[in-house]
Amino acid sequence: MLRLLSGRSLKFFAFACAGFVSASIFEPAIVRAADNDTIRIAVEGGFPPFNYLDSNNQLQGFDVDIANALCEAAKLKCAFVIQEWTGMIPNLLDNKYDAIISSMSMSAERREKVAFTEKYYNSPTVFIVRKKSDIAGTSPEDLKKLRLGVTAATSQESYAQKFYSGIATTVFQASPDLYKGLADGKVDIILEDKLAVYDWLANTKAGSCCTFKGDDINNTEYFGDGAGIAVRPNDKALLDKLNAALNAIQADDTYDTINAKYFPFSIR
Repeated sequence: MLRLLSGRSLKFFAFACAGFVSASIFEPAIVRAADNDTIRIAVEGGFPPFNYLDSNNQLQGFDVDIANALCEAAKLKCAFVIQEWTGMIPNLLDNKYDAIISSMSMSAERREKVAFTEKYYNSPTVFIVRKKSDIAGTSPEDLKKLRLGVTAATSQESYAQKFYSGIATTVFQASPDLYKGLADGKVDIILEDKLAVYDWLANTKAGSCCTFKGDDINNTEYFGDGAGIAVRPNDKALLDKLNAALNAIQADDTYDTINAKYFPFSIR
């Protein structure tokens, strides 16, 4: 996952819940919810196609569209917060925002710290290699003389530490750095969220170098039961509102329309 800004450089981007009507930047110390119906939502802002800044410096992506749809369904006002990845949960608990809608997998470790909604999409983890690679498989034995790449503070890093502890591993600070490291030959194989890396593989010239390797990895201890929206453990009222809104946008065509905008297959 890309880390655009340090925790000391948080910037808040306010938008109307139904769309990007305005974009005001505030210092964290003075930003407060305007009223009880204003929800501050954290996104990383650098994890395409889920959340990213476009050429006009506006937030876009699947997570952002889902967040706007949820706020509309729940009749809430929304203010987006761009937050670097490693500070996501600490700053939620520190009341700097109210929810995280940023492709966060619901791992057992994270469930000990935050409350999650029902899942809003599911994606396995997968290994990726260069197309001309002669890597036979993806077991620790297969990789013992190779260089593995992961992104810092992700479930993939934790998984690699547990199951591939004997493998030479490079930890990159951002997903684009991870992908470039593989393309440039700095590492031989990487471990990444499948939907996240799909955009790079399918839609970029650089990504044409590489392909998936081996079977999908579905480990609920490390990768949870899909991506969920995180809120503070004691914020049951908001949790219930978001779950109700999620059920509503999945019951009509809202969710499927957003899904089709980014992926040619269902990610429910």
